[in-house]
Amino acid sequence: MCTNTRKICVKADAQNIDEVFDFIEGELEDIEGVCRQDVLKMHMVVDEIFSNITNYAYEEETGDVIISFNHEPGSDCISMTFTDQGRPYNPMEEVVPDINLPAGKRKVGGLGVFMVRNTVDDIHYENMDGSNILTIKKRIGQEQD
Repeated sequence: MCTNTRKICVKADAQNIDEVFDFIEGELEDIEGVCRQDVLKMHMVVDEIFSNITNYAYEEETGDVIISFNHEPGSDCISMTFTDQGRPYNPMEEVVPDINLPAGKRKVGGLGVFMVRNTVDDIHYENMDGSNILTIKKRIGQEQD
């Protein structure tokens, strides 16, 4: 049941990132107990996911990205869903980078997805009816390491 789901639809264009940030930050501000650390972490997550969509989902013409934000009253968890109709891409299939290797010896790419996976509590991808649907869940309101 998603009674408190709000959505925004923007073109998958890097110039729209500030509008996306404003939407997410506005939603977080409405939740009691959200700490600055939560906002900063979600800023990084949104930046990485939205950037991947704008850079890789659409080849020639840009398409839309729908971002849904949900928080149930009394819950310490938020969820965000990013939906696009671009090329299928499952970030959960990315090879986890070996962060113990020197930067020059690591494979290029994948570090952003790695950071997202280590910041959120749950991440789920599905491709349904031609849409990429990436949902993340994150506990909020607690200062964490």
